[in-house]
Amino acid sequence: MNKPYAAYKHSGVSAKGGCASGAEWLGEIPEHWSLERLKYWVTLVNEKEEESREHRLRIGFENIESKTGKLISPEEEVAFEGSGSSFQSSDVLFGKLRPYLAKVLLTEASGVCVNDLLVLRSNSEYVLPKFLFHRLLSKNFVDEVNSSAFGTKMPRASWDFIGNLRLPLPPLPEQRAIARYLDDKTKKIDTLIEKKQRLIELLKEQRTAIINQAVTKGIDLSVQMKDPGIEWLGEIPEHWEVKSLKYLGDAIIGITYSPDEMSSPEEGVLVLRASNIQESKMSFDDCVYVKKEIPQHLIVRIGDILICSRNGSANLIGKNVRIDETSAGMTFGTFMTVFRSKYWQYLHWFFNSSLFKSQSGHFSTSTINQLTTATLNSMKIALPLDEIEQANIVQHIFDLTNKLDAGVAKAEKEIQLLQEYRAALISEVVTGKIDVREKMQYKATEEEWLLAAEPKTEYRTTTQND
Repeated sequence: MNKPYAAYKHSGVSAKGGCASGAEWLGEIPEHWSLERLKYWVTLVNEKEEESREHRLRIGFENIESKTGKLISPEEEVAFEGSGSSFQSSDVLFGKLRPYLAKVLLTEASGVCVNDLLVLRSNSEYVLPKFLFHRLLSKNFVDEVNSSAFGTKMPRASWDFIGNLRLPLPPLPEQRAIARYLDDKTKKIDTLIEKKQRLIELLKEQRTAIINQAVTKGIDLSVQMKDPGIEWLGEIPEHWEVKSLKYLGDAIIGITYSPDEMSSPEEGVLVLRASNIQESKMSFDDCVYVKKEIPQHLIVRIGDILICSRNGSANLIGKNVRIDETSAGMTFGTFMTVFRSKYWQYLHWFFNSSLFKSQSGHFSTSTINQLTTATLNSMKIALPLDEIEQANIVQHIFDLTNKLDAGVAKAEKEIQLLQEYRAALISEVVTGKIDVREKMQYKATEEEWLLAAEPKTEYRTTTQND
């Protein structure tokens, strides 16, 4: 059971500097903890790449996992605009760009990072690097920094604001206990998350296998098979036929529009784009509306398959979603294609099969990643022409994948709860809401704790008006 400290004092620190609510973000802190501005804990390192020795690591934002501080693919080369900032082992990198992403890293080797990562070097007399890492990763700190960010599309926080934030500081032995406790707890939480992520992968693999089997072999294993003469397709039921998509429906390219035709939601029509397709589902978090005359055939209907057909990222080409009642009546952009067919229920599963992805080698040209209507129309599919058999296959796929989707949703919810617990735990421990000294079996005497808590002669204690 988690227990609080024996005595607390009021920090006197509110969110006046950035949070619009004005609510206090620290509240009470343990009585023996001190309070100091972050800039007195650390040194902001401004050494540039060309001024430093050869580096082994190059770190960009994409190399830091959001909210966990894990290093991702450090062996991959990261391109910088201009010179990067040098760092040493045990420096803490903090992302001032889009601070809500909580990009924080405790480095284990020297290297160079993109300039929007602040390089903070802890003062060893006051703060341990590992404690500093957990402190900057805590949700209440990230939220407070994010409240000060400026800029609409790419919000940034300034070091002037970050460095002047007052933070509670426990004695060094206690910092060590806190760091060890959080390392132990977050490692266990992360292990649970990884197991659930692996479960999700397995469920999705099983889902894909079910779809592939049904749209290439059918669901009646007793039928005679034949070789259609297409090596990558394999054998198909004897009574099935191989058709090009152009004989099964129409591929339609979306509208073009200019910036001056963009409008408010009240006046315009929503233009569906790649960002509106997330995990094969419709998402309305990022929307664009236009006010212009739209031809009727460019208004999406229930059963249309909306496909991302042109994008800077090759991985996004081919992602698709079926239009339902929530999105019918909208339009779609020129980088999208709608495939409209009376066989849409069956084709929906084809577009979510490996058979569709296996023909993706045609998606790219020498100039841009794209799935042209010509390429789409030429794609091959095997299917029964009997609509009753199609309906039976569709129902079979739906029944089995629905159970798997429920399992995925359950695991994703559990991951979300674990991530929320992880974030809350870090915040509670680094702000002194939970006393972890006994948990880490620290044997220091009360006198040792008091001596460790005494500030050094050069240590500055700030006041509210400092």
